[in-house]
Amino acid sequence: MTNRKSVVFILNPKSGTNNKESIPQIISSTLDKDKFDYQVRLTEYAGHAAVIAKECAEQGIDIVVAVGGDGTVNEVARSLVHTETALGIIPCGSGNGLARHLCIPMDVKKSINIINECNIEKLDYGIINGLLFFCTCGMGFDAFISFKFAEAGKRGPITYVENVLKEGLKYKPEIYEVEDDTGTRKYNAFLIACANASQYGNNAYIAPHASMSDGLMDVIIMEPFTAFDAPQISFDMFNKTLDKNSKIKTFKAKKIHIKRSKPGAIHYDGDPIMTDCDIDIHIENNGIKIITNPDAENPDKQPNFLLNAFSDFFNNINNVREDIEKKRKRIQAINKVMLRKLTQTKK
Repeated sequence: MTNRKSVVFILNPKSGTNNKESIPQIISSTLDKDKFDYQVRLTEYAGHAAVIAKECAEQGIDIVVAVGGDGTVNEVARSLVHTETALGIIPCGSGNGLARHLCIPMDVKKSINIINECNIEKLDYGIINGLLFFCTCGMGFDAFISFKFAEAGKRGPITYVENVLKEGLKYKPEIYEVEDDTGTRKYNAFLIACANASQYGNNAYIAPHASMSDGLMDVIIMEPFTAFDAPQISFDMFNKTLDKNSKIKTFKAKKIHIKRSKPGAIHYDGDPIMTDCDIDIHIENNGIKIITNPDAENPDKQPNFLLNAFSDFFNNINNVREDIEKKRKRIQAINKVMLRKLTQTKK
């Protein structure tokens, strides 16, 4: 009788950015055969990964490994929630948000070694209007850009940045009513993101303090900002200091209801979809088993002290600049009134 665990690798040959032809050979040479019996399954059409993963869970397979980008990971993971089958990840995408949050190495061989260690944890996932997400969901500019990214048909961060630059200047903030256990608040927001994990991918940390094991999501509200604010916001996002930015409001909640004035796009783990004015989001605590990196808690995960100091410095400058701008507008308004009165006096 064998004590080896059963593993199925689901490989999407078309997802993400990496060439995957060599991956089956790397799996064969790196996976610990004393611990695992394995097979590799290739997806053949959109949604096939979810079908294979569901079959595996029903058959009692111990581990299903998603080999691909964020879309493949989401597809596999949503078939494994509330089952005894654990999710493993070999990241081969353009963002790799969940893998990066869990400190899964981007190198294929190293990520297989994480599977060899087989450190399994029960973690949270989220649901937005019935759709499952594992990293983030959102609306406003966040979802708008995801929609544009999907329309572009190209992959990778350069495409994403191109779309941000093209569309960002003409995007208008929206009014949102956000209800949680403490009451209802109204926000004029550029975007609202709800984070189960800390980042979008590519080490862009939208919620640097998010945890996948606390039963809560981090809600991030980004207020309207100017072209002058954009570099600092970008800097804070990649430095894990976005929560210190004056344009950001954050709080934690298990569930929220959001109402907006008109239908629009939302996204779940970067996949966009159109939906109506009412949006319900909640967290399912300990709903999925995932193989994690047992050595994840290391100093590299912490923001650089010097960068933190710079971030604090520039955010303070931003706050001073905002105060100066408010005073400048007030003076301009007074000057206009005085000029009008002087003009009327001369007449």
